[in-house]
Amino acid sequence: MSHLGMALRRLCALSVALLWGCLASTSHRKAVAPPQDLQITDPGLLGSLDVEWKPPPNVQTVSDCTVRYKFEYRNTGDRDWKVIFTRKLKFRVGFDLSRTAEVKVQTLLEGQCTNDMEVQSDWIYATFQVPLQGKLESEVQNFHCIYHDWEYLKCTWQPGLLAPRGVHYGLYYWYEGLDRAAQCDDYIQDHGINIGCMLQNLSQAEYKDLSICVNGSAAATLLRPLYVTLRLHNLAKPSPPKHLVVSMSASEELHVAWSPPGGETPPQCLEYEVQLTEDARGTKAAWASVSTQMETALTISRANQSRISCVRVRGRTNIFCADQGFWSEWTQECFSVSRKEDKQLFILIPLILSLSSSLMVFMLIGQCKKRSPAGKPLHASVGC
Repeated sequence: MSHLGMALRRLCALSVALLWGCLASTSHRKAVAPPQDLQITDPGLLGSLDVEWKPPPNVQTVSDCTVRYKFEYRNTGDRDWKVIFTRKLKFRVGFDLSRTAEVKVQTLLEGQCTNDMEVQSDWIYATFQVPLQGKLESEVQNFHCIYHDWEYLKCTWQPGLLAPRGVHYGLYYWYEGLDRAAQCDDYIQDHGINIGCMLQNLSQAEYKDLSICVNGSAAATLLRPLYVTLRLHNLAKPSPPKHLVVSMSASEELHVAWSPPGGETPPQCLEYEVQLTEDARGTKAAWASVSTQMETALTISRANQSRISCVRVRGRTNIFCADQGFWSEWTQECFSVSRKEDKQLFILIPLILSLSSSLMVFMLIGQCKKRSPAGKPLHASVGC
């Protein structure tokens, strides 16, 4: 009985110690204050907003612990938060200004003062919304951009459904490195209305967020602006490959070789698709596809020994340089490839046709000479 009593006393002592530990931990956790004065400001950079806060009070007195912050942000409607762990008190991050920007931040404390346990404060929140003017149907439609040959960006759009006649559209853009937002200086027009823009010299914007706003103005009508954030490398479209050469070996293997397209597209960033068909004359030709990564040559076994093949190649940015991209147009070359034993036949047929034509012309001229009056020149004419 005494042993049982001692065990119970020990169990009670352990329970009391755990309870005090939990209370102490809870008390310590509540003592960690969150940051203060969380603010969001718009510097006029088309979606890049400045978020800043102040440290919690008395943080300077904590000398034996590290103070960090967990900063999260997203647009309303996004499923996930983007997370940053930092010791800074200010960040510039990108948002879609057509939706509300949401941010939150908390204090993280860790070190000797917390027995090397990370202690978190409560969250503080802030939101930001640009006052949206005009109805949604007044916003431009079918906005689409392609980064051609990694040289220039072409963006096009159509007027909004509620846009009146005489509307004027302007495209503005910004990326990290520009002091302020810039306006397009090379517009594409249709009947005097800006429906597109060509942007050059964007190499400094590659692999960065490119913020774009297309704003419209019209007399006595408010139009809603369009805000988008692009990544140029995911919009790249190269030109078709060049110098396509197709040949056949004695062992009936088809060799296909080409050169990378021109422009500024990095050759190491390209993948290719090669297509081969046995009947290019038909409108519903069956194409067989073969893909390559960066290689610019391919060997294909021709087991069916067919006489005619059409070969074409196209390229796009590969997964090592972009998450997505646009395929180039196909090369236009179409080749007739013959088996070696058939080549003499393909050479003889044009030769026989040529000799036959010459013989017919000779006989025709002879007949015309017989019919031509003496002393008059002979003219080549139909029916002599």
